Amino acid sequence: MTRRAGRNRRRLLEREAELAAADEALCELAGLNPDDSEPAERPRGALLAFAGPAGLGKTTLLAEVRRRAAAKGCTVLSARGGDQEQRVAFHVARQLIQPQLAGSSDAALRLQLGSWYAIVGPALGLCTAEAGAPPDPQGLRDGLDWVLTHLAVQRAPLVLVLDDAHWADPESLSWLAAFAPRAEELPMLLVVAYRPDELPDHAQQFRGLPGRAGHRPIDLEPLTAPAVGRLVREQLGDHADDAFCRECWAVTAGNPFEAIELTAKVRDRGLEPNEAGAHLLRDLAAAVKGSGLVARLERLGSSTVRLAWAGAVLGTEIPPALAASVAGLGAEEAADAADRLRDARILTGSDTLEFVHPLIATAVYRAIPDAVRVALHGQAAWSVVDAGLGSTAAARHLMETHPEGDPWVVQHLRAAARETLRAGAPDAARRHLARALREPPACEDRAAVLFELGCASLLTEPATTVNHLRAALEEPIADPALRQGIVYRLSQVLAHSDRLGEASDTLAREARLTTDPRTRLRMQAEKFMWDAFRADEPDSPARSRRLARLADRLTGRDLTERYIIGLRAWDATLRAEPAAVALSHAERALEGGLGWAAEDRGFEVPVLVALTFLYADRPGRAEELFAAGTAEFERQGWRGAHLSFAYTLLAYIRFRRGRLAEAEDFVRAGLRLAERVGPRTPVEWYALGTLVEVLLARGRLDEAVQVALDHDFGEPFPAAVTFPDSQTVYGELLLARGRPKEAAVELAAAGRRLDPRGMRNPAWCPWQLHLALAEAHDAPDRAREIALDAVHRARRYATASAIGQALRVAAEVSGGTERTGFLEEAVYHLERSPAGYELARAVVDLGTHLRRTGRPQEAAEHLYRGLEAAGQCGADGLVDSARDELAAAGLRPRRLRAIETDALTARERTAAVLTAQGRDAAMVATALHLDEQAVTRLLSAVYRKVGTDRAGLAEALGDGLTDTLEAPHGR
Repeated sequence: MTRRAGRNRRRLLEREAELAAADEALCELAGLNPDDSEPAERPRGALLAFAGPAGLGKTTLLAEVRRRAAAKGCTVLSARGGDQEQRVAFHVARQLIQPQLAGSSDAALRLQLGSWYAIVGPALGLCTAEAGAPPDPQGLRDGLDWVLTHLAVQRAPLVLVLDDAHWADPESLSWLAAFAPRAEELPMLLVVAYRPDELPDHAQQFRGLPGRAGHRPIDLEPLTAPAVGRLVREQLGDHADDAFCRECWAVTAGNPFEAIELTAKVRDRGLEPNEAGAHLLRDLAAAVKGSGLVARLERLGSSTVRLAWAGAVLGTEIPPALAASVAGLGAEEAADAADRLRDARILTGSDTLEFVHPLIATAVYRAIPDAVRVALHGQAAWSVVDAGLGSTAAARHLMETHPEGDPWVVQHLRAAARETLRAGAPDAARRHLARALREPPACEDRAAVLFELGCASLLTEPATTVNHLRAALEEPIADPALRQGIVYRLSQVLAHSDRLGEASDTLAREARLTTDPRTRLRMQAEKFMWDAFRADEPDSPARSRRLARLADRLTGRDLTERYIIGLRAWDATLRAEPAAVALSHAERALEGGLGWAAEDRGFEVPVLVALTFLYADRPGRAEELFAAGTAEFERQGWRGAHLSFAYTLLAYIRFRRGRLAEAEDFVRAGLRLAERVGPRTPVEWYALGTLVEVLLARGRLDEAVQVALDHDFGEPFPAAVTFPDSQTVYGELLLARGRPKEAAVELAAAGRRLDPRGMRNPAWCPWQLHLALAEAHDAPDRAREIALDAVHRARRYATASAIGQALRVAAEVSGGTERTGFLEEAVYHLERSPAGYELARAVVDLGTHLRRTGRPQEAAEHLYRGLEAAGQCGADGLVDSARDELAAAGLRPRRLRAIETDALTARERTAAVLTAQGRDAAMVATALHLDEQAVTRLLSAVYRKVGTDRAGLAEALGDGLTDTLEAPHGR
């Protein structure tokens, strides 16, 4: 072993620059200076990439890097792509990470991986996939990021070496390509080698990996003539003359692998390394690769050829017994053949066989006659299954066989697809199922295969999914459950592709065909749901009446009934029925539970129920539901559209509570996830609309405009209804930019779209309020009429925040004493709501109006209060407005106090408890020795902090209310 290692190191000729780069990176990683004399400033991670054609010594160079890394005390993870394993999902990821974790017990693995256990464990081959929906690819990549980051920190310094990256499987390669830039932020050195001309499209990011930080990859160059001469003399002796050495360099073009193999041939032939024998080198070089290698292999005998073919089919790390089975050889015959292949420098190893070089493996594989190669892959599939290695291991061989209508092939391809899909590799599953479909499956199984293929394509190719699922419905289907599953999934993918009308029609058609009443009810529920999101629904009021009649007679005994009741709650919200009605239905829907991550259900209804609480002035309850739902998404590994929706809508809740900085953080996280899904998708519309509103509320108009421009936020707007409504937000943005006429056009169009559908709740979509402001200059009477209609609708809905917001706008388009009355009433209502930002706006507006109408003393109190409230919200623009008004009144703005927390003060808690017990403001004021105005402000802070109005206060306080009943005055 020592002699072999030494020889390998001597072969690293003319690689001083590459090794110096590696040494520098290793020293920085270990926190040392390159001469190891003293510690460096701090350990630093790095990227190191080597590129070059086959045979230039990349593998030998990486072996030396691994040796040097181990010598410096680094933990080394290594993997190698394989020509035959390119389609085995996570093959490289498993090589890298599995050895570090595989020795642990299941309990230890669960402890190490935490919530990522069920997500990354199946992909890494550490556990079997649990029941439930599979993780989405991005969720799995995030999990792998976490595992590798954890290893880097826990076992630092860490060196990760990937050889033959061009042959790595797409799942591993796309993950590592995205992760690579993070290596510099961790105690990790990532070293990659690849053939640039064979790097696949999905790994183009690797072309940008630096050879050292800030530089392009290091290109390996062929050896010069003197270097080849040194190599020849090392192998054949110092007596090799210059002419012979120079001819070796000429025939190998400086390729180290070919030069070494050539010298071995010279030694085997007993040729003298002198000028007289130099003319024979070209023929000997031809035997090193291609047809010459094949001819040399054939001279070793048929059994040896068959074993070599079997090894080439099996790929890397070949078990001898498995190779013998594929080759059809007995144990002794296979052992003899393996010895001959080792002597011929074609194979190496004993317990596990491997080709000496990938060039040899490729040449052997390509030399197998086509029909024989197909047969060998078929035999390999059988042998793999017989060896207990499973359907997934067999699938890559079945992919290379010809379709023959074999049920066994279909069975194992479907099983492999299920495993890879559960492991988070839908593209691999899709390939397996597409091949199963070509087999073809039995007539009675064809619909099931098409259904599985559609499910595997759902996340990556929604249009293809629709085609597969519609084709499945055209097949004869004996199992009603299968047909129903196809219909539900088809309607889901149509809806998520912004084809809501088709989704609704599909469910309506199937509902008429089914004879089972529970199935028909489920299809009605799904149809009601998608219709609720349709902007082009033909008769929304009629649908609303049908939904109300149905929901009112259901008890909520199963999930379908609870979904219908939840949809009824949302419909009541949209139509501005009294909030108490919507809340009663929402509570009914939640009584038996609403799962957010059920495999065969969407998350839309649980979201709508949570939003019902938001608009009804119970944002605290909405946040609780979103927190639970988000946790379900994360446990399931759903890190794409699902998690983006959750973050975005959570941001929207924070926005409506007046926590603008938190809202911005959440919505930017949601937008980053949405951008992974794709441009102009529903999830991006949600995120963009929310971000624009938040930025406008914070007074950052230029940023809001730039976000809209960067993401093409504008017409055409989506067919699906979004929260907030995209067209309304766009009109609000135009209004903020000083373009009221254009804003009025968009806002009026939003009204014409929503009003006929009965969507008349200004708490949900305040298009009327913005339209009134847009019309105020050119048509003041019409503006006032529009605003007062919005006030009327808000009073019907009967939440304090909706009434207060509508009154504030009505005041803005009114004048004189009417404006004063509207503003005072707006503050009255908003003080009794959890809407912190709207309260701040109303208080500042009231203070501004009072100052401008000659009442500076009253104005000062409101402006000081509004200034503080705006600062607590993070509404910087509103803060500036309040400061300007105070300065105009000749008053000096006070220093803003620290932003309030969620914790209630002792007085606030006491006031809250007494109010929840049913005491009125006068009684609470007496108990606390305060005046009623002070109590009003105490309770206003309570409503904002707890996230509820007075009606929901007892429920929000929960156990705290019970605890304080014994001491109502607090501590």
